[in-house]
Amino acid sequence: MNAITVAAVAAPVIEIVPLADLYLSPLNPRQEAGAEGVVLLADSLVTCGLIQSLAGLRDAEGKVGVVAGGRRLRALALAAERRPDLAMVPVRLAPDEDTARAWATTENVAREPLSPADEIRAYGQMRAAGASVAVIAQTFGVKEAQVYGRLRLADLPEEVLDALRAGEITFAVAKLFTLSNDRDRCLAVLANVCGDQNRWSEHSIKHALLPQAIKMSDRRLRFVGMAAYQEAGGAIVNDLFGDDTHVTDGELLDRLFEENLIAEAEALRAAGGWKWVTVETAAHFDYAQRGGFERVYPQAQDLPEAEQAEYDALTLLMEEDEGLTEAQEARLEDLEAMAERAYTAEQAAVAGLWVRVDYQGILATEHGFVSPEDVAEAVERGILDAVPERTKAAAGKADASPYSGALVQDLRAIRLAAVQTALLVKPDLVLDLLAFGLSAASGVGGSVFGIRPDRPMNKPAAAEGLAFDDRLAHPLSGHEAWGKPELHVDDMVDAFAGFQAEGKKARNAAITAGIVRTLPYGAEGKDFFAHIETLSGARIRDVWTPTAAGFFGRVSADYLSDLLTELLDADADDKRIKSFKSQKKGAKAEAMERLFADPEYQAAMGVTAEQRKRIADWVPGDVF
Repeated sequence: MNAITVAAVAAPVIEIVPLADLYLSPLNPRQEAGAEGVVLLADSLVTCGLIQSLAGLRDAEGKVGVVAGGRRLRALALAAERRPDLAMVPVRLAPDEDTARAWATTENVAREPLSPADEIRAYGQMRAAGASVAVIAQTFGVKEAQVYGRLRLADLPEEVLDALRAGEITFAVAKLFTLSNDRDRCLAVLANVCGDQNRWSEHSIKHALLPQAIKMSDRRLRFVGMAAYQEAGGAIVNDLFGDDTHVTDGELLDRLFEENLIAEAEALRAAGGWKWVTVETAAHFDYAQRGGFERVYPQAQDLPEAEQAEYDALTLLMEEDEGLTEAQEARLEDLEAMAERAYTAEQAAVAGLWVRVDYQGILATEHGFVSPEDVAEAVERGILDAVPERTKAAAGKADASPYSGALVQDLRAIRLAAVQTALLVKPDLVLDLLAFGLSAASGVGGSVFGIRPDRPMNKPAAAEGLAFDDRLAHPLSGHEAWGKPELHVDDMVDAFAGFQAEGKKARNAAITAGIVRTLPYGAEGKDFFAHIETLSGARIRDVWTPTAAGFFGRVSADYLSDLLTELLDADADDKRIKSFKSQKKGAKAEAMERLFADPEYQAAMGVTAEQRKRIADWVPGDVF
């Protein structure tokens, strides 16, 4: 056996070599370099200096051939004209040619990339020193887009970058911290996230960083307008990594919303000559406030004699074969508009309107309401026919009341706050009320609390083969239950007492069913939904057996043939497969239904125990 001698490798020597004594060694694999890149690198060297020394081999004449750092050598030649100190270059000298050759190869193929946190810090330091994005990108050999992305995080608290470097948070989570300029809040959220990262979704982190954030879709902001909000000094936060913009001054937005709404309402009142206008800041009208109010409706308008004659002539002409010219059609539209129903000045003088802003930020109005105290006058003027007894009673109360409508709203808010405060220490009562509202015991449309459960599709259109639990059936909505008085509850107090009497077991069952029904498919993403599926022990085949009508008849004949071959672990020459392929699709679907549901048919097909289990576990692939 030949002996192998291992020579000790001496530690490399770093010498300061004049730039004039350096040249590009033939051993250097990078013999070419783009001129533009060299210029950018020279700018970087002028700004930051030479961060990494060159590597080379001294030749017989005493000069040094650079084996690693050829681009830096070229850039130094340009940079030294602006920074003379760069003309003296630190070079790591190889002891021999073999070592130099090894360095040349390793330098160019074995560079370890920086971690994201280190990149962020390094790019940030170069930016602080005056380097442009182009220079930074060229220095590190990355695309400018990557530099821009990392620099967006360069102003994060050091603790956030430390957590990213240590793997305590992901890069996606680190990006979220750019939403807040509040260092203390960032550190508080960071401590919670690092303590239990799995519990924090991106949405929950955003909410923790910007608890007062208001989305662009908020109806108040849509109504006021972003420009008006910002002109009033409103602050915003832009998501540096997305398209989201958040408004953060809720008090200012509320004030602008109320001021604009009142101004718009007053303009509508004045334009229509209405006696009064009531503004509702909620997104829906509070119809409970309208007890005792009567209503007038728009009246058909009589055209003056000449316009009526013109209207009749145009209408007659339109019915003839010739039809109307464009000018005549436009004139007819004008006359029709003049004849449209409208409120009269007499009606407006004794009536008013309600104004609100809907969920889309659009002004909504309802006109023609006569308050209880104005009903008698409206009857006297002939605007209303008579005064109903209920209106007389309401008018008497209104006359005696010293409270304005706005004050009534405030007093009701106070009462609500009192009830809610009391409920905070009565969790059992809250659960009773929640369950009552979620159950059929409260009738159609009942909810008690301001909770409207979603109604995700949990029952297929073709439900054959599904063992559907009736507790998952969504209650009928209000319009669906129209004309079904048995589904409505007249005495909610009595109904609630009866519900409570059923006990906590029934209550908990109602809450469970009511909440479970709202779970949407793919809740919070496919991974989390799969996690819920695993935790619950759900198994599709426990509730579903594929049938001809529900599944097999809705896929292709070839699919059925391939599926049977797979389930029976058969090949194309198997007699069962040949016989199956010869059938029409409808017969194939029926046969597959029997294979899945009929033990006798399985036995006739020669299904083994292993194949029977495979059939029992099978679910369609590439769907869920």
